[in-house]
Amino acid sequence: MAPATLSERTYIPRSIHSPDAIVHLEYQYGSELPKPSAAWTRFVCLSDTHNKYCPVPNGDVLLHSGDLTGKGRVPEFKQTMDWLYSLPHKVKIVIAGNHDLTLHRGWYEQDWKRWHHVKQDYKEVIALLKGPAAREAGIVYLENEQYQFSVKEQGRQWSIYGSPWTPWFFDWAFNYERDKADEIVSKFPKTDILLTHGPPHNIFDETRSGDKAGCHTLAARLPQLQPRLHVFGHIHEGHGAYIHSWGTSQNSNSAPSIQATTNSNAVHVHNSYSESPKTVFVNAANMPSGPNAIRNDRMVTFGGPGYQPVVVDLKD
Repeated sequence: MAPATLSERTYIPRSIHSPDAIVHLEYQYGSELPKPSAAWTRFVCLSDTHNKYCPVPNGDVLLHSGDLTGKGRVPEFKQTMDWLYSLPHKVKIVIAGNHDLTLHRGWYEQDWKRWHHVKQDYKEVIALLKGPAAREAGIVYLENEQYQFSVKEQGRQWSIYGSPWTPWFFDWAFNYERDKADEIVSKFPKTDILLTHGPPHNIFDETRSGDKAGCHTLAARLPQLQPRLHVFGHIHEGHGAYIHSWGTSQNSNSAPSIQATTNSNAVHVHNSYSESPKTVFVNAANMPSGPNAIRNDRMVTFGGPGYQPVVVDLKD
């Protein structure tokens, strides 16, 4: 009998491997995803949840790369943050996205009437992200800043930088004109984990219309940064993962070019078993969109097959 095709099965277990990284893109909810050993740290990646929920595997660290809400209203933030508070991960690191309007403080002060009938309270929103309940739940909100953490006693310390900015998109929150990108991206430091809302150009950034919406300046900066893990979202239809090796002469000075592929969301690895530095790229968007959102002639549910939280195990 021929093997089942993607459209004939609900879940297709899919993962990619290198000596120091394992990425699970698709798995049966409730099944055990084996972690290599205690010498590895598990990161569970979410993005573009837009006030929706899905099952989330346990892990050491939860990363959410923005678009927590639909339009940044206080009740939306409360709903999403209550969900994130309830998750068991020891450390949960969150950034905003272009839909999280109220968090872009100066811009929202000027533009709120374009989006809301009643002005939303920034202080109430930021308290949900940085107040006592958030701290008790292990939430860390980053906005153009770096943070260091450890999830194991006397264990490895990880560094992460989080930025909500994306290239201009109809003047939503945290947008920049493309010719101003260097003012933002040049400030990104070398870090173990890079958490941005928007993708780099040509890396899981292709829209349904075929446009490449990612940031050229960010892509050009990546060969200098070479993070262990770069998580983003924004382009829902770009959900996928790729392990890139920076070691070969042809790849050391430029970022990769990789897109999600029709009916399979990308699962790619380049020269994974070389000893050169590597970056795991993850578009973690959980909101189904585009050709990959159709299975068995039906729309995939939120966080369903092909759009599940991406589980990344990194060797300490």
